[in-house]
Amino acid sequence: MKPAAPLPHIPDTSHARVLVVGDVMLDRYWFGDVSRISPEAPVPVVKVERSEERPGGAANVARNARALGARVSLLSVVGADEAGRALERLLGPSGIDCSLHVDPDLDTTVQLRVIGRPQQLLRVDFETWPNHEVLQGKLSEFEARIGGSDVVVLSDYGKGGLAHITSMIHIARQAGKPVLVDPKGDDYARYAGATMLTPNRSELRQVVGKWSDEADLHHRAQKLRETLLLDALLVTRSEEGMTLFRGDGDLHEPAAAREVYDVSGAGDTVIATMAVMLASGVSMNDAMRIANHAAGIVVGKLGTAVVDLDELRA
Repeated sequence: MKPAAPLPHIPDTSHARVLVVGDVMLDRYWFGDVSRISPEAPVPVVKVERSEERPGGAANVARNARALGARVSLLSVVGADEAGRALERLLGPSGIDCSLHVDPDLDTTVQLRVIGRPQQLLRVDFETWPNHEVLQGKLSEFEARIGGSDVVVLSDYGKGGLAHITSMIHIARQAGKPVLVDPKGDDYARYAGATMLTPNRSELRQVVGKWSDEADLHHRAQKLRETLLLDALLVTRSEEGMTLFRGDGDLHEPAAAREVYDVSGAGDTVIATMAVMLASGVSMNDAMRIANHAAGIVVGKLGTAVVDLDELRA
């Protein structure tokens, strides 16, 4: 592998236009203190002292892209419920052009995390899948919006909001737009033709199997890239950093984190940073180095968080 290079120059991102499409969710956090074990079962009792709500999933990708200075549009589906209204309220002042299609039969996805100092004790998910008619309307709007974007991000959390992802990739590529996909599940054939996929280590292993060494990883990753007709495969590897697999070889960056507090949402930061940098004219290799730096910053924060330009340039 090629040696890592110094962090590239961070460009002016104010003209970058990023369209984010995918599964949005509401991330709820209950924070409290743990001082005893329940007499009913061997579990800790958390005395909740405060709570927070943050936009998650594709909404967190959009927030990260906006924090990096880009002009961002977000296209997704929410339910006609309290959580959907909370997402609209939270995203209102963000500066993101949000189009949240309302499905009256959908329960907006909520991920509730219970934090007992200093660690996450429990996550509870509430979710259902959107209906076909609402998704079809979203696909039509996607086609109308594609011309006003430089880069498209498809954020697949496996919640059903990207049922038409194969068509979206085709539409975007026909329009000459790079498409970055954060994948989910073990059927990557639906992502064929995208510019780049950004699986993490465990997600890739689910698709290509367990590798024995770096040479075996190279072989499996490149075979997947070629099979899916991708320009690149970016694998985030936790404490091992990240590796970019392209037709002209591999580029590896070691982990940049000074302190790891919470890895939730780190993948959102990586794909958002890649999108903004590519939309700003940065090469794919340099964009990957900057994204690795951004990931090293965001894992030092609690929960779904963002990294801004000042932090990147510090």
